[in-house]
Amino acid sequence: MATKGHAINQVEISVENREEVIKEYAPMIKYVANRIAMRLPPHIEVDDLISVGVLGLIDAIDKYDASRGAKFKTYAEFRVRGAILDELRSMDWVPRSVRQKASALDGVVQKLQNQLGRPPEDDEVAGEMGVSMDELFNTMNETKSMPILSLEDLGIAKESGEQQSLLDCLAGKGDTDPQTSLRLNELKELIAKAIDTLPEKERLMISLYYYEELTMKEIGEVLGITESRVSQIHSKAVFRLRSKLKAVIAEEM
Repeated sequence: MATKGHAINQVEISVENREEVIKEYAPMIKYVANRIAMRLPPHIEVDDLISVGVLGLIDAIDKYDASRGAKFKTYAEFRVRGAILDELRSMDWVPRSVRQKASALDGVVQKLQNQLGRPPEDDEVAGEMGVSMDELFNTMNETKSMPILSLEDLGIAKESGEQQSLLDCLAGKGDTDPQTSLRLNELKELIAKAIDTLPEKERLMISLYYYEELTMKEIGEVLGITESRVSQIHSKAVFRLRSKLKAVIAEEM
């Protein structure tokens, strides 16, 4: 497997050897699709994500330019992930009820933070909402699939009205304008600072899940806790991160 991949990387990626490249990178597509599917509602079929991922790989083959310095493997994974996320955005797969719950929860947290001058504790949020702690955690779990940020949150839009992919922008795609590039560099710093302010377990969760790409079960084994507890910590981490970033962006815009 490694030898074949090495051989492919030594030749020019082209339409002519497309079939060979697709076969070589099929496991990568399945891996990326399954990783993304773990964060989605059960009605989203993994096979559909894989099919979209194949289209993303074909797009990578057609557009790959070795002279730009990026390895094809890195570029291909980026395009596959981007294609799947673009498809999910177009499907608008987050139910309206979940969006409403996320908006209500964000509103309560922002209100309490303004009143208290600090991030509210879970019991304070639950009390303000008039729900039990279990109900609060269930709501956090339901809304964890909501995007942490969108380009609309950042006030980023092309004058032409053309949609931009956040992934493309963060990767410094060639047609990203200077103002957008500056804004996205600021965003990277904001995300890093926001993660640093999370409680230790939630910060570790973000690192293990999004950077080390461990599964919930694997993280549970590392931390010595149950998989359901891992899921709860993950939901809280995502919620806190989204709230912190939106609050900071609202202040700056």
